[in-house]
Amino acid sequence: MIGRLRGLLVAKRPDGVVVDVGGVGYEANVTTRTLAALPSIGEEIVLHTHLYVREDALTLFGFSDERDQEIFRILLSGSGIGPKVALAMLSSMTADELHTVIVAEDVDGLCVVPGIGKRSAQKIVLELKPKLSGLSVVGSVSSPTRQQVREALEGLGYGAAEIGSVIGEVDGELSVAEQIRTALQALGVKRNG
Repeated sequence: MIGRLRGLLVAKRPDGVVVDVGGVGYEANVTTRTLAALPSIGEEIVLHTHLYVREDALTLFGFSDERDQEIFRILLSGSGIGPKVALAMLSSMTADELHTVIVAEDVDGLCVVPGIGKRSAQKIVLELKPKLSGLSVVGSVSSPTRQQVREALEGLGYGAAEIGSVIGEVDGELSVAEQIRTALQALGVKRNG
């Protein structure tokens, strides 16, 4: 299994990157968060990876953080969660936010991920809560705060998909009012952009 790549970043695409390691270019699908955290093309990077093996393909998934890699592997252990859904989950929220949402049984919090409805979210919580309960949360994530922000935005008429597209970008360290303000600004840009 390929667990880590260290080399030069030679290409960035919306869904992935190419890393040159000793003259071999490895394509890796990455989250939007990992893509945003990467340096410029030509610079050295380290990606923590997971090799997903299927009958007809070998696909490499890369993460800038080992915690994302760990949560990605746990997500894949849930029935009905493929790598695309797991990647979408980690693009919508940080690994610690995802961990907190699942352990806190915040079904609405999972519904902000594109492609996950209420039933799927309930199934994910049921299956993955026991696997995630033993892990500690590295960052200080406040799921009740995120829930308050989500409810405020819903009260203002925004849909789950719109909320999901911006809530992961909002700094969880801010006060609830500042998080709502930041989310509203991002939503305004998306609607008018």
